Amino acid sequence: MAEIQTLLSCLDVFSRAPDKASLDAANTWLQDFQHSAEAWSTCNAILLSPDAPHAAKLFAAQTFRSKVTFDLNQVDQTNLLPLRDTLLAALERYQSGPRSIVVQLCLAISGLALQLPAWDNAIQGMIDTFGRNPATVPTLLQFLTLLPEELNSNTRIPITDEEYREMSANLLTANSKQIVDLLSMYIQATGVTHAVQAQIFDCLRSWLVAGEVSASALAETPLFAFTFEALASDDLFDAAVDVICELIHETQEIEDNMPVIELIVPRVIALKPLLREQRDDPEKIKGYARIFAEAGETYRLLVLQHTETFFPIVEAIGECSAYSDLDIVPITFPFWMRLAQNIGKRPSVSPLFLDAYRTLMGVIVGHLHFPTDITTMSPQEADNFRSFRHVMGDTLKDCCFVLGTNPCLLATYNMITTALSRSADALSWQEIEAPLFAMRSMGAEIDPHDDDAVPKIMDLIPSLPNHPRVRYAATLIIARYTEWINLHPDYIQYQLQYISASFEDSDTEVSGAAGNALKYLCQDCKQHLADFLPTLHTFLGTTGSKLAQEDRRQVYEAIAYVISAMPMERAAESLRTFSLDILAQVHAITNKPTMATKQELQDVSNSLENMEVMLHVIQTFGDELPPACQNSCEEAWAVFDSFLTKFGSDYDLGERTTRVLRHGLALFGNSALPVAASVMTRLTAGFDATGFPSNLWIAGKIIQRFGDEENPSLRKTFQEAYEHSTQKVISLLQVKSPGEIPDVLEDYIHLLLELVVHAPDIFFQSSAFPLAFRASMAALTLVHSEIIFQSLDLFRIILNHDCLLSNSQQPPKFSNYVTAIRSAVDKEGFALVGYLLAGLVGDFPEDSTSTVVSIFRVLAALWTSQLLSWLPPVLEQLPTTVAPNQAKSQFLTEVTSSVNLGQYDKVKYAILTFDRASRKMRDRRRVAPLDR
Repeated sequence: MAEIQTLLSCLDVFSRAPDKASLDAANTWLQDFQHSAEAWSTCNAILLSPDAPHAAKLFAAQTFRSKVTFDLNQVDQTNLLPLRDTLLAALERYQSGPRSIVVQLCLAISGLALQLPAWDNAIQGMIDTFGRNPATVPTLLQFLTLLPEELNSNTRIPITDEEYREMSANLLTANSKQIVDLLSMYIQATGVTHAVQAQIFDCLRSWLVAGEVSASALAETPLFAFTFEALASDDLFDAAVDVICELIHETQEIEDNMPVIELIVPRVIALKPLLREQRDDPEKIKGYARIFAEAGETYRLLVLQHTETFFPIVEAIGECSAYSDLDIVPITFPFWMRLAQNIGKRPSVSPLFLDAYRTLMGVIVGHLHFPTDITTMSPQEADNFRSFRHVMGDTLKDCCFVLGTNPCLLATYNMITTALSRSADALSWQEIEAPLFAMRSMGAEIDPHDDDAVPKIMDLIPSLPNHPRVRYAATLIIARYTEWINLHPDYIQYQLQYISASFEDSDTEVSGAAGNALKYLCQDCKQHLADFLPTLHTFLGTTGSKLAQEDRRQVYEAIAYVISAMPMERAAESLRTFSLDILAQVHAITNKPTMATKQELQDVSNSLENMEVMLHVIQTFGDELPPACQNSCEEAWAVFDSFLTKFGSDYDLGERTTRVLRHGLALFGNSALPVAASVMTRLTAGFDATGFPSNLWIAGKIIQRFGDEENPSLRKTFQEAYEHSTQKVISLLQVKSPGEIPDVLEDYIHLLLELVVHAPDIFFQSSAFPLAFRASMAALTLVHSEIIFQSLDLFRIILNHDCLLSNSQQPPKFSNYVTAIRSAVDKEGFALVGYLLAGLVGDFPEDSTSTVVSIFRVLAALWTSQLLSWLPPVLEQLPTTVAPNQAKSQFLTEVTSSVNLGQYDKVKYAILTFDRASRKMRDRRRVAPLDR
């Protein structure tokens, strides 16, 4: 009784608005309860209690299902059949509902039947128990519906593949004919209700989906005809549609199912007139659309081979595509796509299909029209419609595939010219914008060498009405057609003029489209645009400040593409020109005698972002810098050094500056070596003062680039960065949890990885090493896969270092490395093993297991006695909810045996077994008790 009261109290927490701690505590107790052996009897008592609340009864039923899946080994073999009888008695008790409890009990019985060979002829037993009384037939149907689904989807049931095949065949395949006969009898029974008939259809569909009832077998029963007849019933319509779609799908092996297809197709075609008769009922049209689309997709080869017979299906799908409800239209899209693919493989095709796709194209363009009054759409509706337009755009590409791109482009071109021929009063912007959007969607299909359709479109753009939506669509056409423009450079000047005018539009979406178009124009036509760079430079000086930063950034990106295509000398001069503008702004703000305003700081941050994007595109000029760049590195660093001195404590400015420095490092390469020591010193001071991880990030990049240089002053800065950053990280960890500074730990670990690879003498011989070892363990507690991988790699490199090998030829300094490593592991090994095992059974990513194995193997070989002394208390600390006691004992036994026998490689199998046992527990607990 005490346990039941506790259970009821925990469940009551979920009925209120609890705090997270209460919710977690209740959920944990319920999960632990579900694992316990006592849960069997407790849940049975709750189900038998008339006074137990609904939530408790539902939880009890869910627990039975869970325990049948996971914990059947807790039940003695002699009690398995009594357990079955207990579940059947509970099902009889709740035959009238609630349905949620019936479902869980049916799932539990299904799982038990799969694991209980002693339950001979379980299906017949269920029919005998529940199938004779009309009052209990719905319960039987619920069980028969869920049985195939549970057997085919619940992969957690612990049986072998062979056992599964045998039991599944006994339960499903051996009984399929009996089930079809039973359902046929029930569907025609005197007094059968629509509710029961809908259940029959659901059950039939479940067995069809499972592949246990064939289309040919179904066609020989009354169920076949009744399914189509049921479409006339509002109560049965949805269930009948589901069965018909599944029945058609099951006949996709055309040659094997022709007799059935010959029965299905006339009945499907007979539904076509209903599309007009019931056009005011979108739910009915949706059902018909599903049937026609399924038939079209499944029989599309027959449609092409026997067009006269099957083409009414295509016409019906076309009517569904033209329906006004845009929730229904996409049901037809997969058919049009797959039919187009099949048409494309044929040497010739009936004109009927060409007409169908021409009609479809017109229909899609019609659907692309925005409402006459766009303000009638809510923001969410507008977003959904915009997203759906791109889906419709894919169907336009299918039209291009069948009809050819040029005919489709010319068709949309004619739509626009026809609209423009009317008076302005009779013209709506939607008539222009929708075909323009279609042209944009079809842009990926155009031939870059075309001299027919695309020139007409390009010549048309300047004459379009100056409406924001029209200009937006036209500007994005330019963005999509830049590969064509590259081969027709005479159009570049006119397109640049149109793009420039779009930048000046007050509509932010139009100016955004202009930035996008300029970026792609410069990316694809860069070799033609070098002479336009002065114009773009002037444009930035005059109009650039008026642009939103996103648009301005795209302009700089576009300029960078042009520079990247220029001869090296000229490219360097151009990059210097645009960079000096930004550096002058950085220099000015640094030397401003008064405090900079918030807007001024934002402006300089934006400018740094623009420089970053330029450098990202250009990358590098190579090992030999052109003359224009010879002194640029020192000059630029002088500006940034002063800037960081003054503004490095501003997180955003520091982050932005270091991103520029990273790309600058790639640009200048070895030419940056003279300033590397100064940069390291500034970054070390910056991290010391602020704790901003971007300083560590760039310091690691510099060590990665110059770590092998034998430069005493530079290597001194490496050591200073190592020691100062380690002290700073340790001090941060004293006041913050690792989870509060994941970015710091990530960049710190990255710095250490570069040091251990490029400067191991500094890494191992510094007094910072023991502290760095300890700080790196903190990173193992984070739920960040990339950081976990980096941290584990660091420990793997340390513990697998060559200095630990028995080799008389080792350099003298290796003895210092060994001393440092052994001292650190002797001191921190217990904690390290704790972190590794806690992560293994906790939040370590799955792919990290091999690295954990590598680390453990070294510990087993070189710290044998210590490892065996560390493991028992570490294992004791692991929660049994993720590391069962049996798994802990097995792990300790296997590791001890491997170590004592000197078979250190076998530690791997102990870890893998322990990991599998833990994952099984975690998989189970991921499902909240009330969600099972």
